[in-house]
Amino acid sequence: MQIIVNGLILGSVYALIALGYTMVYGIIKLINFAHGDVYMMGAFMGYYFINFLHLNFFIALILSMIGCAILGMVIEFLAYRPLRKSSKVAALITAIGVSFLLENVMIYFVGSASRQFPSAINVEKYSLGSVTITNVQLMILVTAIILMILLQLIVKKTKMGKAMRAVSVEADAARLMGINVDRTISFTFALGSALAGAAGVLIGLYYGSIDPLMGMAPGLKAFVAAVLGGIGIIPGAALGGIVIGLLETVAQSLPGKLSWVAGYKDAVVYAVLIIILLIRPAGILGKNVKEKV
Repeated sequence: MQIIVNGLILGSVYALIALGYTMVYGIIKLINFAHGDVYMMGAFMGYYFINFLHLNFFIALILSMIGCAILGMVIEFLAYRPLRKSSKVAALITAIGVSFLLENVMIYFVGSASRQFPSAINVEKYSLGSVTITNVQLMILVTAIILMILLQLIVKKTKMGKAMRAVSVEADAARLMGINVDRTISFTFALGSALAGAAGVLIGLYYGSIDPLMGMAPGLKAFVAAVLGGIGIIPGAALGGIVIGLLETVAQSLPGKLSWVAGYKDAVVYAVLIIILLIRPAGILGKNVKEKV
């Protein structure tokens, strides 16, 4: 039970990052490899808001989400919008370039060393039988669930959410119906980046340290989670994130002679991805769609 609880908490953070990948892919068919570094930027924004401006944790979380949303819109406007009609490879290389740019800009300004994230919340432990959980873990889980529910409500119940779904199906037809496609895509980047920023602040609080390269591994794992659940499908990204979190936690917790697996937890995650994609190429919740040639 302890392993499951820890896996759910880690998985909920992966899910928040994966949602950004899957929304951007769903709307413009781009794998935004800079997304993991937006998560890193969110962690640093939270760090400065709490450490230097002495803001309340939840205010810092909201401001970091707003900051990352603006950053996501700027990245889309400057890096991806001019390449929208270019080849997929050009956009992919640009995404990798933006990722390296964000990492190196942060290394230049703050250095490459890890920084201790401020303990904005006093840690309290609760025991339920054999399971021990802290108030910080509970807050991370509840915050992630609330954000995922809000995202689902925005996508399903709002006018902009309807526009996002229309553009993801057929951008040209949506434009003919009067939908501002550029604004819709920009909003999608803002939404995904805000979730990544929230994940960065939550992980900073959870692990207690941040650094400019912290976005690489979680960014790749979140991408794996999005593919695992079904890229372009929002519930699939959430499910994929939780599955990855559980797999990683189980791999780290194997007893006795299997304890060596903990050193290869990332390999376990990717091996499971390969096995699932061999069985279901479109992911757990994905559907095989036939395309006309």
